[in-house]
Amino acid sequence: MAKHRTTQEVNAGSMADIAFLLLIFFLVTASIETDSGLNRMLPQKNQEAVADIKERNLFEISINNADEIMANREVIQLEVLRKGVTEFIDNGGSNCEYCLGNGTDELSEHPGKAIISIKTERNTSYPVYVSVQNEILGAYNHLRDRESLRLFGVPLEEMELEYYKEETNEERKQLLKEHIEVIREMYPQKILEPETVKN
Repeated sequence: MAKHRTTQEVNAGSMADIAFLLLIFFLVTASIETDSGLNRMLPQKNQEAVADIKERNLFEISINNADEIMANREVIQLEVLRKGVTEFIDNGGSNCEYCLGNGTDELSEHPGKAIISIKTERNTSYPVYVSVQNEILGAYNHLRDRESLRLFGVPLEEMELEYYKEETNEERKQLLKEHIEVIREMYPQKILEPETVKN
C-alpha cells in the first residue's frame, strides 16, 4: 500500500490582512523628505516694472561657468565677498546716521538704495551659487545684528527666535514684531537675479 503524502497548504487568507497592516504601518511611520533650498519670496510678475538705479547703488556679482566669482568687474575669492558686500551696503553715502562706512562716492548712497545683483551662467555649479547667497545673507545678518544690539540690546536672530516661540505671549510678540520691522527697514535685502546668461 503506497503512502500518500498530503501536501501542506499555507493558509493565505490572512496574508492580505498582514500586507494591508504593513502598508498602514509604513504610511504612518515614514517621514516624507522635504526639499531643501533657499528661502526666498519671489516678487510678483510685473512686465512694466522699470527701475532707475544709479550705478553706485548696484553691486554686481557674476559667477561664470568655471565658478569664478566677479564682484564689480574684479575676480575675487569667496572669502572676501562678505566684507565687500558689507562695505557696499554700510557705506553711509548720504542721510544714514547709523552707517559706519567712509561715505565714498563709489559705494551705495544708503542701505535702502543698495541693490545686490547676482548673475550666473548656465553651467555655474549650485554649491558655489548657494555659497555666494550665504555670504550675501551673512553680510546682511551682521549689519542687522549690529543695529539690533545697538538699539534693543539683543541680536536680531534672538528676537526672531523668541517671536516664533509658542510660549511668547501676544503682547511680547507685538513688541518683537515692531523691533524686527525697524531693523529690517534699516537694512532691507534687495537682491536682484537677472536671467541666467546662456552660452
